[in-house]
Amino acid sequence: MASASMASTLLRSLRAAQQCAHRPCQIRQYSQLLSRTAETTRHSLRPLSRQARPDRSNAFSTSTVRPAKTIEQLKARSSTGPFSWKSAVLFVLTGAGMIVYFQYEKARLERERIVEMSKGVGKPRVGGPFVLKDLNGETFTEENLKGKYSFVYFGFTHCPDICPDELDKMAEIIDEVRARSNGQEVMRPVFITCDPARDSPEVLRGYLNEFHKDIIGLTGTYEQVKDVCRQYRVYFSTPQNIKPGEDYLVDHSIYFYLMG
Repeated sequence: MASASMASTLLRSLRAAQQCAHRPCQIRQYSQLLSRTAETTRHSLRPLSRQARPDRSNAFSTSTVRPAKTIEQLKARSSTGPFSWKSAVLFVLTGAGMIVYFQYEKARLERERIVEMSKGVGKPRVGGPFVLKDLNGETFTEENLKGKYSFVYFGFTHCPDICPDELDKMAEIIDEVRARSNGQEVMRPVFITCDPARDSPEVLRGYLNEFHKDIIGLTGTYEQVKDVCRQYRVYFSTPQNIKPGEDYLVDHSIYFYLMG
């Protein structure tokens, strides 16, 4: 554009010079015109400033500037992430469903465990033939228990706390059953010692009279007591071959047996 303007100015100057070749009075005017033309040409040929230079970096760019509203939306989306209210509802529903499912499975497994624990391989046999001695030193066997209910407990007279508590319970039950049966003897209370080395018939008599006079005390040899404990599935840990006056500990199961 600057070159075309300069050429146009020169052409006008040349035409004016040709027309005024025979006019000396206008030479000065044409000289001033040429001077202004040269100044204009130099000004047009100066390099463009940085602000006036065209931006060639984006000359072939096809991207467009997004409006501020879209950018704000993108910022909002990037700040919140992919978690929306729909995702929150789905998350809550999924979590609630899993909790309900696990509680149901836990209850089902617990029921199955209880059923499995309740299963038995047949019916265990409790009781059987035995031979012992009563408080009078007379032979006492399982035949003496027939015809009535038997309320049997295993213990020993040197027991410091458990056996006395259990014998107190036995005495209360004896009185309660007799009161409800109008004084009739429908049950035989039996105490079998687990410590035959120290619990003789005389020792048993004095010990049991402190709880109830109707309790039948039974003792015997070590092997006889061991055999009757096996028949009733009673655990006991009385040592064998005890010397007189020797101190030792006795351990045994704590059960009442109602036999009929």
